[in-house]
Amino acid sequence: MRLTARRRVHDLIEPFVIARKAYTEAVVVEVEIEADGAIGRGEAAGVDYRGDTPDRMLEQLGDLSERLDRGERLDREALASLLPPGGARNAVDCALWDLEAKRSGVSATIRANLAPLRTLETFVTLGMDTPQAMGAKARRWTARYAALKVKLGDADDMARLEAIRAAAPRARLIADANQGWTLAQLNDRAPRMAALGVELLEQPLPVGRDDELFDYRGAVPLCADESLDDRADLDRVVGRYAFGNIKLDKAGGLTEALALADAARARGLRLMVGCMEGTSLGIAPALLLAQTCEIVDLDCPMQLVRDVDGGFGYLDGWLRPNGPDLWG
Repeated sequence: MRLTARRRVHDLIEPFVIARKAYTEAVVVEVEIEADGAIGRGEAAGVDYRGDTPDRMLEQLGDLSERLDRGERLDREALASLLPPGGARNAVDCALWDLEAKRSGVSATIRANLAPLRTLETFVTLGMDTPQAMGAKARRWTARYAALKVKLGDADDMARLEAIRAAAPRARLIADANQGWTLAQLNDRAPRMAALGVELLEQPLPVGRDDELFDYRGAVPLCADESLDDRADLDRVVGRYAFGNIKLDKAGGLTEALALADAARARGLRLMVGCMEGTSLGIAPALLLAQTCEIVDLDCPMQLVRDVDGGFGYLDGWLRPNGPDLWG
């Protein structure tokens, strides 16, 4: 078995701004695992706010490749003890799923005991900008997209939501504060958000302040994002959030993401699936998880100047499976 990893850089159509930073490109790490004449592929962007950068991922993957060269065994079960949750493990885990499917002739969907993949509506994300600019973009986008996700994180957030709702009166809206609020701001803004028809708010408070949400009774359900990586985080989010946003990069791959979904659901947490920046190669395994989630936010390839060959078709915000040739 041989593992190779390489950095890929994909330009964005326009800068993408969130509360933490601005992005002009998607930098991902692509992994290939070759065994018995078959090649499995996976992709990861990492979790940059945890220091899980492409450089760090490549360092981890280089170490893993050396271990394989020395004859160490690698499968999805062993992987959990070889790499921590994060982008490197995600890329390898997804490559192993792809490799298993190609060697067996049985698709990843069937191997995961899932029904055939359905076409799903994804929320399309509006990066942070002035209220006027975001309202103008929402007006253009709702000619094609019925579900919008709004990035928030400063004093102009309510003006942004009001401008977007005025421009897109029929659109479904969810919002993401990316840890940018205080509890006082949340309690002040939640009733006004509910009046604007906002269905969900992701991660209003910084990680580590989740206990402050015990007494939150606002009309807008809250979703844990940065506070929920894998099953080890369930104790700190259950009872504080209504939803959990599962991302393969955070969980460390499809294997843990599926297990997290089952465990979260068993504890009463409703599910959202999200993504970091990347191509359809990174989205393909997340689409399996998305089949069981209420909220789907898998629009990252739509932001790229050019997706990978064989990428998914996005028609008016609907994510259409295109068979297992790309992955799985």
